[in-house]
Amino acid sequence: MEIAILMASGMGTRMRPITGKTPKPLVEVAGKPMIETIIDGLEKRGVDKIIVVTGYLRNQFSYLADKYNNLVIVYNPAYEKVNNISSVYAAKEYLLQGDCFICEADLYVHDDSIFQEDLNESCYYGKMIQGHTDDWVFDLDDQGIITRVGKHGDDAYNMTGIAYFKEKDARILYDAITEEYGKTGYEELFWDEVVDRHIKDFRLRVHPVDNTQIVEIDTVAELEAVCRRLANNGC
Repeated sequence: MEIAILMASGMGTRMRPITGKTPKPLVEVAGKPMIETIIDGLEKRGVDKIIVVTGYLRNQFSYLADKYNNLVIVYNPAYEKVNNISSVYAAKEYLLQGDCFICEADLYVHDDSIFQEDLNESCYYGKMIQGHTDDWVFDLDDQGIITRVGKHGDDAYNMTGIAYFKEKDARILYDAITEEYGKTGYEELFWDEVVDRHIKDFRLRVHPVDNTQIVEIDTVAELEAVCRRLANNGC
């Protein structure tokens, strides 16, 4: 069985004023809400159950449960006070149900064939970036196993916002999230930092994707730039 957890509870403050009335995952690119570019790719793959974790302006996501028969909406009551570890925690029971995608919901997936590939091992989708970056990156050992998930790196695979955990690793993640949630300072934790703290318990690789297949949009300027590239005047 395959599950997908989509984290859609954030406030998207860097994309204001647009996100003053619209949650960021529902902002349209090329005529489609960003979250639906992810859901449609997961649907084509045949994922059994999609869990959308909401918080900010949560009622606006309700239509998704009507549009997609296999979609469940879960509310994250801590979205304003706790970092995105709270979104995975809110949906943690689903980690025990099978292989699991974990996706940021504010991505524009330009090429949904990225979801159709065979994934025989747990992995993070990553883009190779040459030179130095202050973004989230992966350090790898000689066998290509991820040894660190964290910020800053050189000539490294950068995080794209999509990860995939085989059933065994999903259960390990369940235990790790449960253990870390509530500890001193947990309010500031990204869920990926939990993975890094327990990295030796996992066997994670990078699944390479092209720079154009997944587009991360954080600001109004970036949204406008993507729209121009797509020649979508109504975006």
